[in-house]
Amino acid sequence: MKLFLHILSFSIWLPILCGIFLILINNYKNNEIKKYISLISAIISFIPTLLIIYFFKNSEKNFQFSEKIHWIKCFNINYHLGIDGISLWFIPLTALTTLITILLAWDNIKKNISQYFGLFLILSGLMIGVFSSIDSMLFYIFLETTLIPIFIIIGIWGGKKKIYATFKFFFYTLLGSITMLLALIYLYIKTKNFDITSWYNLPLTFNEQKIIFLAFFFAFAIKLPIWPFHTWLPEAHGEAPTNGSIILAAIMLKFGAYGILRFLLPITPEANKFFAPIIIILSLFSIVYIGLITIVQKDIKKLIAYSSINHMGIVTIGIFLLNKIGILGAIIQMISHIFTSIAMFSLIGIIYEKTKTKKINNLGKLIKKIPIFSTFFIILSLANCGLPSTSSFVGEFLVIISAIKYNFYIGIITSTILIWSAIYSFLLIKRIIFDKTKKCSIKIIKDINKKEFFVLFIITSLIFIIGIFPKIIITPLETSITNLLS
Repeated sequence: MKLFLHILSFSIWLPILCGIFLILINNYKNNEIKKYISLISAIISFIPTLLIIYFFKNSEKNFQFSEKIHWIKCFNINYHLGIDGISLWFIPLTALTTLITILLAWDNIKKNISQYFGLFLILSGLMIGVFSSIDSMLFYIFLETTLIPIFIIIGIWGGKKKIYATFKFFFYTLLGSITMLLALIYLYIKTKNFDITSWYNLPLTFNEQKIIFLAFFFAFAIKLPIWPFHTWLPEAHGEAPTNGSIILAAIMLKFGAYGILRFLLPITPEANKFFAPIIIILSLFSIVYIGLITIVQKDIKKLIAYSSINHMGIVTIGIFLLNKIGILGAIIQMISHIFTSIAMFSLIGIIYEKTKTKKINNLGKLIKKIPIFSTFFIILSLANCGLPSTSSFVGEFLVIISAIKYNFYIGIITSTILIWSAIYSFLLIKRIIFDKTKKCSIKIIKDINKKEFFVLFIITSLIFIIGIFPKIIITPLETSITNLLS
């Protein structure tokens, strides 16, 4: 049982060490062996994260699997790990997403294979570190270090405008990182430590809370992102390789919302109430304005990227309603978006590899050419727009109900996400699955292979399992959310 005391460290450092090993053997000529090492590394790294779910105690109020080692004593910075119900699901889902990216990239990456897979494994460990950190400086280090592998992935394996997209991404995140660091330093000066939990009962004045709120929120709003901090995301997605887009949308977009839950809600309660109406209005813009922008997109990858911003608007509304049902809905929506973004970007990657185009007008009548792919595309597009019995419906329904209780008109505007997502999803299905296109010169293409079918089937199954049995996700969350609001 002593082994389980360090299970979070295993989950973090095992994929990082495997990734470093893969990068070191990049000059080894046998690419098949490097692929299998990557796959085995991802599977082995996934196993301890499943054990975390198995041994997690739903009724426990305190952080579980806690590890604490004094690191930089002069500044009281510690290697302090632990999780509660809020962070529980993001750890195995991060490892699962990494495993899926390796499976999907199996036949598509021809050069620097071990470097490519190695970077994803390193990124996986760093992202798990973000969700596991109780020491705020450790959280900050993990959070900012995740940018290094994703920058390299976009900068080397990205599209034609990859350098521009990478620098824009870097500039936006740098601005947010500076304000967050200043807030962390201020709280350290007040308490002489970086322990997040020690800040929860800190007696801050209202003005102090407002300043700290703005510093943190600016950083987290960029990482979410919500309107008007969103402009880096379509560029990054548009130029990133498919697997980079999957990781970016499925996991890295959750850092912002997770940071709000972990820092802002417990540390600045009065400022939360003060700024909540403003944040809700910004989130409504993310739903309505970004929904309209999504509808007119001509690039299929950018369309899905904008739809992510659209869905993140629901998350921030749910959180800043500041009640249990809203926060519960927001977290379920975050978890659901992991599955739907994996699914949609996987489908885009598959069709791009077969057709070498991302333009919606260049695709058509796929139902006749690749019927299995088309079936998955229809089902998963409907899941992405909140079809009842899918995971997205559960999260959106809870947030909308909570929003209506908060304010009837805000609830009505929030519910329009169902309209916008339905419009762009049905239009996309119509254009590329059923419509004929004059520009399409692709007559014969192969349908999905067994590996792609396996990945899509697993993701589709999980989306429906959560949609039909949401209690699986809800039960571990309830105690932590109640504790957060107390």
